[in-house]
Amino acid sequence: MINRRATLYLLTFPVALMGGVQLIFGALSVALFRDNVQQAFMAPALAMLAASYLFWSRYRRSDLTKIGYRDSLLFASLTWMCSGVLGAIPIILVTDVSFTDGVFESISALTTTGATVLSGLDELPKTFLLYRQFLQWLGGLGVVIFVVAVLPMLNVGGMKLLKAETPGPVKDDKLSPRVANTAHYLWIVYIAITVLCALAYFVAGMSFYDAVAHSFTTVSTGGFSTHDASMGYFQSHLILAVSDVFMLLGAISFALHFKVFRARNPFVYLKDEETRTFLLIVAGLSLLLCIMLLKAQKYHDPFTALSDSAFHLVSFITSTGFGAASFTDWPEATAMLLVFAGYLGGCAGSTAGGNKIIRNIISIKSISLEFKRIVHPRGVFVMKYQGRSVGSDVTSATAAFMSFAAGSTLILTLALMATGLEFWSSFTAVAACLNVLGPAFAELGSNFAPVSDTGTWVLSFGMILGRLEYFTLLAIFLPHFWRR
Repeated sequence: MINRRATLYLLTFPVALMGGVQLIFGALSVALFRDNVQQAFMAPALAMLAASYLFWSRYRRSDLTKIGYRDSLLFASLTWMCSGVLGAIPIILVTDVSFTDGVFESISALTTTGATVLSGLDELPKTFLLYRQFLQWLGGLGVVIFVVAVLPMLNVGGMKLLKAETPGPVKDDKLSPRVANTAHYLWIVYIAITVLCALAYFVAGMSFYDAVAHSFTTVSTGGFSTHDASMGYFQSHLILAVSDVFMLLGAISFALHFKVFRARNPFVYLKDEETRTFLLIVAGLSLLLCIMLLKAQKYHDPFTALSDSAFHLVSFITSTGFGAASFTDWPEATAMLLVFAGYLGGCAGSTAGGNKIIRNIISIKSISLEFKRIVHPRGVFVMKYQGRSVGSDVTSATAAFMSFAAGSTLILTLALMATGLEFWSSFTAVAACLNVLGPAFAELGSNFAPVSDTGTWVLSFGMILGRLEYFTLLAIFLPHFWRR
């Protein structure tokens, strides 16, 4: 049975969080940037804080020790929906876009997708642009994980919330026996890498404002920029290299980052099977993309070709979505390679989207195992990952996830084509949203403004679906989910 009182009580915290964030940006508009957009932030912020206080007062006596997995799934789904709508209010007020486009932009930010309907970013107020960047940083590690971190009382039910939010098929690798401490450690690592990223960007040549703004969307693998030209605005291969490093760090498990820090041994990264495979895939596909571009005579300088190839491959496979060159004008084969990289994704427990490397590893090992059984029908074979046997529950969940990923891509692509978009635009837009990647191709190569309102809501749903990895969101639509 759904514990409605506890769910409503928990929802007061993300609402208060969104109100607090918008209040801070209203203050920044007045005190620092002086760009006269404070009302677009302060008015909705005060309303959110007042509403969250009223709900908190009404439901604060809820028994959180009785939170079940269904409550956790519902809370995780509702948190992203509510945060997406509330985060859209300043976007609508500042840019004067429609409610549909405002919610799309907000959900794109919070899910770290990076798809946008906006243009003329260079002329927009600095407060607004930084708010948009910060939403991606906030959504990168997850609003739910933030709630777990700030509510020590959730030590009993907190693990359920953490599992509902954390990506990947294996969700029991805790950093601490106390769930709140696990969430704290993740945020400490996240903040530390963000600070290092901002410093590196500043040293590489960005202004302090741009360095901070882009550190938010690099470590969160979000991809929003303060400029229409994205990373291409800076015309610097050094900045691209810095971006490569921190996009990769954002796409590696933050729990693993913590273990490396605690062990003081960077070789721990290479001992991890998923991370090792991920880095090898990045290196191999970057080189392949470089060769394809040189062969197509898109570049004549091998260094520039390798720099741009590595940057865009890393940008796509980590689901960041930054751009630095006219990659939408590259040959179709390279575009397909980038879309394929987006589906591969980063590591489980990171801010990256996609299928996750661990699922790709398990899928390939499952196929290999089936071939062995065909050749040796009487043989006994055991699948191993990191030296440990992989249970049938993990392989079944992985197979189901891959099926959902393929099925969702097909259904949403058809739905988008029904709104009038041609196939390549529809397919790449759906791939961009399901994998929380951002960039699309063809008609949507610049931004998503050409998509109809119906198509925009389809893609907004796709972003939340991909961010919550299908099962968490789809479960709440099952009739027996609501039964006792």
